[in-house]
Amino acid sequence: MNHFWQDRLTFITGATGLVGGWLVKYLIKAGADVVCLVRDWLPQSLLIQSGDLAKIKIVRGDITDQPLLERILGEYEIDTVIHLAAQTIVGIANRNPSSTFESNIAGTWRLLEACRLSPKVKQIVIASSDKAYGDQLILPYNENTPLQGKHPYDVSKSCGDLIAQSYAHTFNLPLVIARCGNFYGGGDLNWNRIIPGTIRSILKGENPIIRSDGQYIRDYLYVEDGANVYMLLAKKLAENPNLKGEAFNFSLEIKLTVVELVNYILHLMKSELKPEILNEANHEIKAQFLSSKIAREILQWEPLIDLETGLIKTINWYKTILFS
Repeated sequence: MNHFWQDRLTFITGATGLVGGWLVKYLIKAGADVVCLVRDWLPQSLLIQSGDLAKIKIVRGDITDQPLLERILGEYEIDTVIHLAAQTIVGIANRNPSSTFESNIAGTWRLLEACRLSPKVKQIVIASSDKAYGDQLILPYNENTPLQGKHPYDVSKSCGDLIAQSYAHTFNLPLVIARCGNFYGGGDLNWNRIIPGTIRSILKGENPIIRSDGQYIRDYLYVEDGANVYMLLAKKLAENPNLKGEAFNFSLEIKLTVVELVNYILHLMKSELKPEILNEANHEIKAQFLSSKIAREILQWEPLIDLETGLIKTINWYKTILFS
């Protein structure tokens, strides 16, 4: 894969996010020439803490600024675009749907329109989500499951996904779509997410908080696997242009209730604490999990990190960051 990325002019949105920081790290290691769009300056983000800023180009601005996006793609002669920028927290989306729709929907079509007007762009990878499928009676989700989000975050991901498909099929834009399970791993400082919040509580000697009734079902993917997914998709699209417009699911295919996940983390951390269940969550999907069969068969994809290994690596990262 490294030969493909050597000196490749690559544009990343969402580089200060959880997956973005790891993706930039891997792209630098592979020899890519990386340009990142950064809206908010987040000193605690992995991108900044890692020192990788000195090895990439940064453009300050917003994903909804189409003239800026056109300038970046043109002036930096971008080959490959990986679009991660989004408002990613379900609770924030429920409280602030307008800003979520601006980032996740308008940001996506404005970037794709900029790509349509930039003939040098050869591959585009769009980060969708398992949330794009919405609430379904038949699980696991596969790639033919309809996209039918009902609540603000889910709707934003359904719309962004469908817009991406329309640009591929109508304008022949060379893009593929990734629909991943819940990302976790070192670098996530959104403490209202269940894994970082649980680990921090345990390290502080406090009972971990579960906002829901604890019975919501999800599947998970370690963040470094996520970075690998986006790089793999760009390379596979370059090798096989017929993948244009296709979407692929990625997860460990291990479904867990929130209580099961929290108790597993308590076990790994050898803690006697007990989860505190608030039963306050609403407007969230009760059960979501993915089939990765097509990605395994067509892309020859396999996750690199199993759940236990990923959680241990994550716990150790938080121990270092919180107590160093």
